[in-house]
Amino acid sequence: MVLCAPLLCWIGLYTVWGNQVNHPTHFSAFTTNHKIRWNQGNSNYFDWLAHPTNDAYWHAWNIAARHAQSTVPAFHIGGWYDIFLDGTLRNHVGMRANGGSQAARAGQRLLIGPWLHGPFGNVTGEVDCGVRATGDMIDITGLQLRWFDYWLKGLENGVPHDPPVRLFVMGDNVWRHEQEWPLARTQYTRYYFHSQGRAQTRQGDGRLSPALPGDEPVDSYVYDPRDPVPTHGGGLCCWPAALPGGAFDQRTVEDRPDVLVYTTSPVERDIEVTGPVTVTLWAMSTAPDTDFTAKLVDVHPNGFAQNLTDGIMRARYRASTTQPTLIESGRLYQYTVDVWAPSNVFKAGHAIRVEISSSNFPRFDRNPNTGHAFGQDALLRPALQTIYHDGEHPSHLTLPIIPR
Repeated sequence: MVLCAPLLCWIGLYTVWGNQVNHPTHFSAFTTNHKIRWNQGNSNYFDWLAHPTNDAYWHAWNIAARHAQSTVPAFHIGGWYDIFLDGTLRNHVGMRANGGSQAARAGQRLLIGPWLHGPFGNVTGEVDCGVRATGDMIDITGLQLRWFDYWLKGLENGVPHDPPVRLFVMGDNVWRHEQEWPLARTQYTRYYFHSQGRAQTRQGDGRLSPALPGDEPVDSYVYDPRDPVPTHGGGLCCWPAALPGGAFDQRTVEDRPDVLVYTTSPVERDIEVTGPVTVTLWAMSTAPDTDFTAKLVDVHPNGFAQNLTDGIMRARYRASTTQPTLIESGRLYQYTVDVWAPSNVFKAGHAIRVEISSSNFPRFDRNPNTGHAFGQDALLRPALQTIYHDGEHPSHLTLPIIPR
């Protein structure tokens, strides 16, 4: 039997077009002057800019639409800080549900560690998950060879009887076998935004709580694409000397006035968050198009603010990736930000935090706030962003809580 490549995280880039990290317009950080210097040997970049919607060009690369054409088992390997994590997870789920044969559907396996897109070490950014986190500790090479031995050589070594999912749970820093992704026992829990209108920076009054908001004032900030919020870690690839990925202390980011910060009280017991995370925003902007970003953070007792996962929503694609529509200045809209997925235990004494802003550059390109076609001019405009969190507009974070 022919086997799909065991490292399917490479194809995650093209799995779901609508995911903003892979959105063609999120590569458009270059001006016309750059285009003059880039147009020799870099035609793909400008092909992407020429196709800003989910059209036939992107359909050719959309693996998610072709899971039924996969008739063989696949071993999906990725990391919680892997730039291709979303595609890795979606491919596993899609092929397990819709694979083109029983062997394909039953033969999907998923392995996610606390890694970037390689190497499989124990240190990711500024966080050391312990020696058990390493690929050597679980013999990741041996796992792949054992997989090949069964499917390519026909050796009866028990591969079909292995649990389909193996995850590294950060915080507890342990490996765990599971039967599915997302986990069937997940309890999706809302944490609502609260403040008295001063949630800017980590010194502000932004709070997270399961309690529904009442009559609360809005929080506002100015997003200026000439001074975007800088990327500090996260799911990055593949130039660590210029932009290191992984887990880093976010406090310098959270000191900026264009970052809203909402934090729980220190939790009284361990809380495990494993699975897809979303942020629901009720937001208003003075721009005809803009971005909204969200980042999930584990705040340690000493203040270290560890980024876990993040996401972005471009306003013009809020309802459709095939038929984008601009927004009206001063009108309130609801947005859902896909914040991808972590597996992390917020230990007793830690706090759960979410950052809200409109940029995370250069992980995502800046939205110029003009509403123009992307990559066609260098005009940049600031915008006033307003986040609502009252009884009628309950902005919130949805966490996949795993009972313990």
